[in-house]
Amino acid sequence: MTTTGRRALLVAGAAAGVTALAGCTSSPGGQTRRPSAAELEAERVARAEAALRQRSVTAARGLLERYDATLAAHPALAPRLTPLRRAVAAHAKALGEGGTTVEPAAAATSAGASPTASASPSPSVSASASPSGRPTASAAPARVAADPRSALRELAAAERGASDGHTAALLTAPPEYARLLASVAAAGAAHAYLLTEGARA
Repeated sequence: MTTTGRRALLVAGAAAGVTALAGCTSSPGGQTRRPSAAELEAERVARAEAALRQRSVTAARGLLERYDATLAAHPALAPRLTPLRRAVAAHAKALGEGGTTVEPAAAATSAGASPTASASPSPSVSASASPSGRPTASAAPARVAADPRSALRELAAAERGASDGHTAALLTAPPEYARLLASVAAAGAAHAYLLTEGARA
């Protein structure tokens, strides 16, 4: 085969390859299909919602870590903090799953009311667990004041901060998730009140 013949064969093969590739990325009409404006907007909304959910879950887990650190530093506060910590763990789980059911905030009114609530936090609920339930690397433990009353005030401030963050997220959250955020924010405000009153006791 002459050099000219080999070149012709190579050109033909390259052209066939391009044609096959174009067929994989083209629409049935033979033209390359680009995402529509609606599809691009849907993708943008989905990404924004995923980021919002991640921020909400991170805030809830950070608050849960604060509870665990406070309980570790002040075991005597367990009767008061364990019911609240249990509610926060339920909120973190619900936010991660995108569900609509959270532990009623009314359960927090039992804080400090019953000595039977002094059980240590359940090890099955981890503040550093991923939404899939697999553990992830956790940040350094939160610093806790040596004085129990100061520790309670710090925890109340953390509750208010998380509640404010969830409330702010309502502006951009989809309806179903917004209802969940509103419930969690209201519960956080109730927790902060109880912790503040407890710190004054």
